[in-house]
Amino acid sequence: MRLALTTLTVLPVRTGRIDRRAAAVAMSAAPLIGALLGALLAALFALLGQGLLAATVTVAASALLTRGLHLDGLADTADALGSYRRGDAALAIMKKSDIGPFGVAAIALTLLIQAAALTELTPWAIVAAWAAGRLGVTLACRRGVPSARPDGLGALVAATVPVPVVILAAAVVAAGAVWAVPGRPWQGPAAVAGALLVAVLLLRHAVRRFGGITGDVIGATVEVTTTLTVIGLAVR
Repeated sequence: MRLALTTLTVLPVRTGRIDRRAAAVAMSAAPLIGALLGALLAALFALLGQGLLAATVTVAASALLTRGLHLDGLADTADALGSYRRGDAALAIMKKSDIGPFGVAAIALTLLIQAAALTELTPWAIVAAWAAGRLGVTLACRRGVPSARPDGLGALVAATVPVPVVILAAAVVAAGAVWAVPGRPWQGPAAVAGALLVAVLLLRHAVRRFGGITGDVIGATVEVTTTLTVIGLAVR
């Protein structure tokens, strides 16, 4: 749990043992960390009045509380995919410190969409969306999905989470989303399911292009899943 907190949030928690067994638990617990983060953001959103300003500040706070780590992964993954290169050539682009046009566009559009969608959400929907976003971590780290590199975060966490754990976590998050949209108990679970389906397709494409996942791909999966979930919850 300490590894999950320090990996997925800005909290400077001492991690203790770091190995693949600890990584399996940490990545399995990612949706819980997402729900806790979502609860903090939902409280901030409600405190600020639930308007456009509140939504924008909430999205900014989310980036701050996660050190912008997932947004950085989204930008690097977008640049690598946008290059149309494969294997080591694509991984080299992902590893560069600068951000290209695809990365800039990905970050800008993601933040804009999230802020716009939040104006239509209830505080509980924010909790559900951020839990669903971190469910993308659990999904990306399921067994059968290889690491693209022999070292780094991807190598530590790749293929550590048993598939039954992924299914159980998805069921719990979807069940919690039943109350996300008042009067529409079906919409929350449907939004989570739709976002996870796209996340699966993204991960399959990343494995084909890069040979597996990296820490950046995991971060991109978080942002894509979160964004698609808030869109699904906001649509009326």
